[in-house]
Amino acid sequence: MASEDKSESPPPRGNFSASLGLVRSFTLAALLVGCSALLPHSVNITEVKWSSFEEAQSAVESLTPFETHKVALVNVGLEPLANPAITLLTYSDIVQRFATGSAVRAEDLDAGIRECLVRGQACTGYAINAKQLNKERIGNFFLDALNFRRETETTGWTFNAIVLLVDDVVVYRRYGGQPRIRERETTSNPLGPLQGWGESVGSALTR
Repeated sequence: MASEDKSESPPPRGNFSASLGLVRSFTLAALLVGCSALLPHSVNITEVKWSSFEEAQSAVESLTPFETHKVALVNVGLEPLANPAITLLTYSDIVQRFATGSAVRAEDLDAGIRECLVRGQACTGYAINAKQLNKERIGNFFLDALNFRRETETTGWTFNAIVLLVDDVVVYRRYGGQPRIRERETTSNPLGPLQGWGESVGSALTR
């Protein structure tokens, strides 16, 4: 009587290939998710106490022309020695900004500006420029790394204002800027890492 072969037969090759493909798919998915954190990211911030456009706006709006004294500016973060967003303006700087021309008459200017221009060296000013910009590359890590497709998202805010003082009393204040910034830039290069080389060859051939 023939002896029974009890050795196990190898699994069908088709099942093994399917399992291997599944492992590869999961591995690739994990890489795509994990590598997105490796994309470049930059932050451009003016180091001020304001964390938003609204906070900076509130600080400037709290100033009442012809009433608020210079000492009160410290309480709202408008201290030149402590706030890097502030640039001190001399009388010459102010004249360059507000000097009237043929299209604007002196009487059309704000009362605070007129007072400042008349008082000469007694007038000083603050130019305020603050910002918080976050630039982050998003999208597929491998397409970005190989220069096929790059997406950059910019978010944040910018704030600018001017405050004029005469004899240490605020006579004028105005503000502007962008309360909300949300921009997306997409660059596509069909040749990927060879894009620069292809452009160089094309330029050489057209000479």
